[in-house]
Amino acid sequence: MKITSPQNIAVMMGAGIALITCLFSLAGMYIGGEDFYKYLLVEFLSVFFLSFIIIYFVLRGLLINKIKPIYKIINANKSTEPDFAYDIKDRDIVAEVEEDVAIWAGRKAREIDQLKKMEKYRKEFLGNVSHELKTPIFNIQGYVSTLLDGGLEDETINRSYLEKSEKSINRMISIVQDLETISQLESGQLELQYESFNIRDLVREVFELQEFRSKQKKIKLLLPGGEKTYLVNADRKRITEVLVNLVVNSINYGKEGGRTTIEFFDLDDRILVEVTDNGIGIPEKSLPRIFERFYRVDKSRSRHEGGTGLGLAIVKHIIEAHGQQVSVRSKPDEGSSFGFTLQKAKTK
Repeated sequence: MKITSPQNIAVMMGAGIALITCLFSLAGMYIGGEDFYKYLLVEFLSVFFLSFIIIYFVLRGLLINKIKPIYKIINANKSTEPDFAYDIKDRDIVAEVEEDVAIWAGRKAREIDQLKKMEKYRKEFLGNVSHELKTPIFNIQGYVSTLLDGGLEDETINRSYLEKSEKSINRMISIVQDLETISQLESGQLELQYESFNIRDLVREVFELQEFRSKQKKIKLLLPGGEKTYLVNADRKRITEVLVNLVVNSINYGKEGGRTTIEFFDLDDRILVEVTDNGIGIPEKSLPRIFERFYRVDKSRSRHEGGTGLGLAIVKHIIEAHGQQVSVRSKPDEGSSFGFTLQKAKTK
């Protein structure tokens, strides 16, 4: 029974008042025979109906005036606002509103937590951007100041300082370009140019581009699986960026004499691409944040390797822009494996 609906409350209170009135009448009056019972029945019914009408409308008005604002707030995001005054009839409205408020409060608490996380992320991002740009700017400032203070005429340092300034400028350009790429991917401004191509051939091209870098660290680039063709439907240029970022990372954080292997797995309508190395690996606590912008596991080593700290963030955004997923598995001192899926091209 819905005890807290206005109708049921009015029934119980009306019956109670009528019963009490009859008891008082019974104690103060004496009417014999059938007239006595008729009198009590008429009195009970009269008092009951009068009490019911008064209590029902008072409670109904109270609930409408006091609970309706809460009801509107918790239903603010619904496409159609329910008729509160009509729906209140014969409902346990207090219990329903209590439940709705609890659900609403839980949802708002989650939204607040999300906003706090976003604010924390925003502050970290701004701090990271300023730090990444500050380093090359201060380097340029130092080199230029030295040249202006007389170093320009010193043939032993002038060319060297100009080359170092150019290197710092190129680093700033890389950071800005990577940020622009991420921004375009997030906002949907960067349209993907889909085409069908053999992902194995693209991996060979990337390996050729990174051959010199890998030989410097004596790291082997391996592509097992023979000559099997894996046709995918994707933006070839963007997938090239993904592969370059992953292969360069595997070389930069690989062990001397190690290896980087790229394998393919057929998953019905998709192709899984895995880039695996036996390098230094990633600590477990860093794995959830590895795709964040500017996040570095080893800050000093990352900057020494010359990266912008945006490579993996770009990888994630490009793959997600294709409607696919990217993942990572890693163990310290054992290596890492980055995997992403691509839509399989339809064969004629």
